[in-house]
Amino acid sequence: MSLPQETIGNIPEETARVARAAFRGGNVAMRVRDELGAIYHDGAFATLFAVRGQPAESPWRLAFVTVLQFMEGLSDRQAADAVRSRIDWKYALALALEDPGFDFSVLAKFRARLLAGHAEHQLLDLLLERCTACHVLGVPKRSRTDSTHVLAAIRLLNRLECVGETLRAALNDLATVAPEWLRCWVPADWFERYSARFEAYRLPKGETERQSLAEQMGRDGFALMAAAYAAAAPAYLGQMPSMEVLRRTWIAQYWLDEGRVRWRKAGDLPPAGLRTDSPYDPEAHYATKRSTAWTGYKVHITETCDADQPHLITHVDTTLAATSDVDRTAAIQEALAKKALLPKEHLVDAGYVDADLLVTSMATHGVELVGPVRPNVSWQARHGHGYDVSAFRVDWDAQHVTCPQGNTSQCWTPHQDHWGNAVISVKFSHTDCRLCANRAACTKAKTAPRCLTLRPQADHQALHQARQRQATEEWQRRYHQRAGIEGTLAQGIRAFGLRRCRYIGLARTHLQHVATAAAINLVRLAGWYNDQPLAKTRTSRFAALAPAC
Repeated sequence: MSLPQETIGNIPEETARVARAAFRGGNVAMRVRDELGAIYHDGAFATLFAVRGQPAESPWRLAFVTVLQFMEGLSDRQAADAVRSRIDWKYALALALEDPGFDFSVLAKFRARLLAGHAEHQLLDLLLERCTACHVLGVPKRSRTDSTHVLAAIRLLNRLECVGETLRAALNDLATVAPEWLRCWVPADWFERYSARFEAYRLPKGETERQSLAEQMGRDGFALMAAAYAAAAPAYLGQMPSMEVLRRTWIAQYWLDEGRVRWRKAGDLPPAGLRTDSPYDPEAHYATKRSTAWTGYKVHITETCDADQPHLITHVDTTLAATSDVDRTAAIQEALAKKALLPKEHLVDAGYVDADLLVTSMATHGVELVGPVRPNVSWQARHGHGYDVSAFRVDWDAQHVTCPQGNTSQCWTPHQDHWGNAVISVKFSHTDCRLCANRAACTKAKTAPRCLTLRPQADHQALHQARQRQATEEWQRRYHQRAGIEGTLAQGIRAFGLRRCRYIGLARTHLQHVATAAAINLVRLAGWYNDQPLAKTRTSRFAALAPAC
């Protein structure tokens, strides 16, 4: 398919007349079209199409339809029907009333082109660029970021079900690409064991029987891999994705004891982030965050929160479920910098903050990272009457530390901790500590001297200053603005299906989140143009009685 040679024209007069008669007050699609004009243009998607070939459907219309589709939660078939039948969509897409639209399969093919060309971000970025050009969005003074979990579009499986389904999925794929090879090789009793889907009620109830079934499936899986990877087998069998998933799952779930297949105990399993929880979406993993447990992914949403501009989502980052929030802070700021939407203040929760990021965020981008840092968890700080790290005076040039009693450290050793962070170990003299009158306020060790672990100078000072700032009312007032991102997540979850995957795989899920963010922005822009006030935090009827009582 080639890029169509079509210019974005005006809305046909008959379409505009009928649409305005049907929607006297307008709606989201029509209002955004009136205020912003054509958000997308074909040139932005030129690299996704061949130079020659049959002209494709106009990419700018397909992009707009995709966003409208996610705004209303429609399937591909319903979205294609809306293009044919709904006058407000014809108005927004500048189509004549008699335009027949396109087949619903075109939308799936367009999404595939976006993913293949790594252009899914255009759905959001082009909208933001248009908002900037129309002076609706400027360089934000303040933005905020938070994350939420996303449930994969798979059936949750226990270990035994997962192993059985993984082997069954591999057999189904082999039956598709190499039916004759599989028919000549597969044992007859496998048809009874792996033809039907594995369900919990069909599995043995006793622990011994379940162990026996698990080891039987383990032997079958090793036998299948040996046959598929053998020199006599077709080479492409071992390159199938389902065979790779089978190999990784067997490594995680089994071990060989002198040639005998053994089922791993729960304590011997690798971390959840390294295990495959379903053969049908290998990138979806089990994860926990406080009391929440899920299998799927995680999405990070960043939005502006200036009072004089609409609150628009400026970046979406979809990650694996086990990815820590703090590992994405720098990447999010880098992405915002490329869009020229980097704020002066970046409001985040404690999960996105550490001492190194406080320094690099300001040094690299000139952005103040505003979020609660980890408190000093030493017993001295918690009790409030001991000598914590802040009570010691550090001379960075001379590389020594002076304790509250005036004694100087004897050892200064830079090294890396278990997590690879640069730290400095400081140790005081045995004699000074043993004879100190305030030893009980400094250390609980019976004979060992006081030891400190410091971060590098910039990190240490940034952490100390941040702990002092966040204890002030002025900092609390600034940080109070971060709470609004919770409302954005709630809007995305309740009104736009943000928490449930529509597709399989990380890349497709990210495309869903980008389109959802663009759809949320359309709704917010329409509300901004209509002078619709921002919703306030809801208060239950019972809670509202508290002041009166």
